[in-house]
Amino acid sequence: MIQDLIAAERRELAAVLDGLSPADWVAPTLCAGWRVPEVVAHVTMPFRFSAGRFVREMLKSGGRFNAMADRVARRDAAELSREELVASLRDNADHPWRPPGGGAEGALSHDVIHGLDITTALGLERRVPLERLEVIFATMKPKQVKYFGADLDGVALRADDLDWSYGSGAPLTGAAQDLLLVLCDRRLPAGRLRGEASARFTTV
Repeated sequence: MIQDLIAAERRELAAVLDGLSPADWVAPTLCAGWRVPEVVAHVTMPFRFSAGRFVREMLKSGGRFNAMADRVARRDAAELSREELVASLRDNADHPWRPPGGGAEGALSHDVIHGLDITTALGLERRVPLERLEVIFATMKPKQVKYFGADLDGVALRADDLDWSYGSGAPLTGAAQDLLLVLCDRRLPAGRLRGEASARFTTV
């Protein structure tokens, strides 16, 4: 059951966050402009907001979701303590939130991707169980990839730990979780990808 995978992902990420040093807690992530607190605030926003509050926040941002998400993440990261943010993630492991049109698979994808935004940026050796990645890849559609805006022209993503590939062209090889981040237009630390196009998806 996918909800079990979601709950496990949230609990495991909460345990990782509990173990971060004070310096790591305020370190940048792969989400441009967001530190760890902003990412955690964003991940837990659906648990903390009623439908009415969500609508009010959207109206404050002129109906622009990305602008609202950024404003609220920064505000809540400043107002809520580390303990409150992590507790919100852990205590809502079984929360039934679903992103609009995304279903349970979308909720799992949301949590996994943002968890990787944190752990990959910090150089932590956390490996997302392949079972969860298989669910995400199985339901990911070209429309979703296009939404993230990754330039994948002429590149064929090839996982070396999972029977999964995407696109055509020059092979870009790496762990499935790293290639998921490539799909989401993230730039990875050096050394995680192999192939002629690896520099295109690597931080300078």
